Parts: sequence; structure tokens; C-alpha cells
Amino acid sequence: MTTSNGMYYAPKGKSAPVVEHGAFVFSAIGLYHGHIYGMCNGLLEAGGVLKSYYDDNSQYMHNFAKQFPQAKAAASEEEILLDKEIILVAGATQTDERCALGLRVMAAGKDYFTDKAPLTTLEQLASAKEAVTRTGKKYAVYYSERIHVEAAVFAGQLIAEGAIGRVIQVIAFGPHRLGKSIAEGGYRPEWFFVKKHYGGILCDIGSHNVEQILYYAGAKNGVVTHSQIANYHHPQYPELDDFGDAQIMLDNNATGYFRVDWFTPDGLRTWGDGRVFILGTEGFIEQRKYLNLGVNDSRGGHVFLANGREESYYHVEGKVGFPFFGNLILDCLNRTENAMTQEHAFKAAEISLIAQRDAVKLEGPDV
Repeated sequence: MTTSNGMYYAPKGKSAPVVEHGAFVFSAIGLYHGHIYGMCNGLLEAGGVLKSYYDDNSQYMHNFAKQFPQAKAAASEEEILLDKEIILVAGATQTDERCALGLRVMAAGKDYFTDKAPLTTLEQLASAKEAVTRTGKKYAVYYSERIHVEAAVFAGQLIAEGAIGRVIQVIAFGPHRLGKSIAEGGYRPEWFFVKKHYGGILCDIGSHNVEQILYYAGAKNGVVTHSQIANYHHPQYPELDDFGDAQIMLDNNATGYFRVDWFTPDGLRTWGDGRVFILGTEGFIEQRKYLNLGVNDSRGGHVFLANGREESYYHVEGKVGFPFFGNLILDCLNRTENAMTQEHAFKAAEISLIAQRDAVKLEGPDV
């Protein structure tokens, strides 16, 4: 697992099967984003069997084969969709193609597990909702900054135990390292910098943060009261948002704020200093997900808590696990919604899309 590049951040946890071997078979279609490795890792650790994979890019196929040699390279997408043994298809294709892939997967009678952002337009969202209703299949989303980060999982457990009372505000920061386009010798494909393909920064990275705000505050909906985007420093990519933020009023009167950006400096040892601050009526929690800044400690998973009884620090890396994946497998088999409700997954995407659509455009690139 790399920690310097968020595109290839793929956490590995402990094996914790929730089913017997062979009871849950899945495949992967669309291997562009490195999150597919984390998605597959999580399902494998929870007892899933990765049968096959496909992408129309041979290099992505080659890279995936090296990580998961036990799986079979499919000759086409259709081969996977027609395979009756496969229960779920995981995908991390180009962002604006994720919804169309999901529609094909669900039409083939399989559940779908997509990387975030799960789609890029409100029209796609309407199509996904209709397909879920019509097929009865799942359109699950890999909001990895909560479900695949032990500090984030542990913070949710503290809140559920009443450690800080009622949550009244969630502030989330999602900085990332940009890297360069392939044309400039980097690893980002050219489409990554075209807004109709990646959706904009509030749609893309922002969806992580909206999901966390809804989850920690225990809210079902929210209204974007203000949002902003900018391209402050990357004139070579005129359609890139390199900064964005938004304020959300939630349906239970709690509030949320998030900031996302592509300004992680090269001197930072991880791809981003992701943090979440959660204020409750009886205390507060801070997550330092991937590092403790300035401290000679390579580990992530730092959680800080203060309430009426204690002031505590917890290091939870390797101790909490990732229950989402086992719950998702059982949800697919039992048709339950314990990992994440469909309503919640779609609502996080919807609020992100509205924030992007209505954002005020700040000053342009450096001159």
C-alpha cells in the first residue's frame, strides 16, 4: 500500500470472513482508479472470492493481475455480466462512466459496488435510483475515507456509545496530492482534468466529506447553504478545480463544513493530511487519519477525545478493522442494509452534486 499517492491508497486489514469460502463470489470491471485494490482487499478479507476482472486498458489488466493472481482475466465485460456465479461487481472506471456501468451490472442481475464519486450528474443519479427500484439490486459506494479508515470507524463507535453527546457540527478536511498528467510524465490520465469526466472537486473528493458529515451527525438530508470552487494555481489544467469548500445545514439542525483541495505539498509524507473534527454537546473528537503532523511516527489512525470524563488519545491502526465489507457481503446475501443504506449512499452523492452545481467560482489561475 502506498501512502504518498491517494490514487493508489489501498488499505489492508485482517482476515475476518463472514461467510464460508465460495459463498460470495465477485468480480471487478473498470480498473482505472487504484481504489479498486482497496475495494477488492476489503471484500477478500471479509470472505469474498474474487473470480475475474476486466478493463479495456491492457496496462490496467496487467497491473491488477499482479496484485490478484488468483483471479481470472475475463475476455470482455459481457463474460462477467453473464456469469451466474458472480453476485457483485466492483468497479472504479472513469468517473462519468460509473453510473452507466452500474446500470449494466444491475440489469444483469448483480449488485454493484462503485468507487466514489459514484456518478457525476443529477440525471445519472435519477437513472441509478430508478434502476435500483426496478431491479432490486444494490448500488453501493466506496466512501473510503470513512469506511476504510480505522480512525473514522472508531470515531463512529465513540459517537454511538454517547462519548460526546449529540453531534452538532462536523468539519471535514480532504486535501490531496495532485500529481501530473500522463502527458507531463505523471500518472493522471488526461480525462481526469476535464470537468465533464471527473465531475468537479466538490462532486469528486467532496462526496467523501458529505458522506462523513451525514453519518457522524446522524442526518438523513441537508441543504447546501454556500459552496465555492477555484482553480488557484493550475492554469495548465483550465477545467480543474484545485480548491473547493461548502457549508451544509442538516435536517436535524446540526451543521457541516468541508474543504477539499489539491495542494498537499511534496514534503508531506502522505498524500493528504485528512482530518475530521466532530463537536458534540458533551465533548469533541478529532481524527488525524493518515499521519500525526510533525511527529516521527509513520502510522496513521490517530483519534483524540475530550468530554466531561476524560481527555484521551487513541492509536487505532490495526486494532479496529473495517466492518463495512463483511456487512456489505451479508447485505447482498440477505438483502439487508447494515453496511450503508441505499438512501444514505445516494444522498451523499446528491448533496455533493448540488454543492458543485451551485458553487461560486472564485478567482482564476495565477498569471
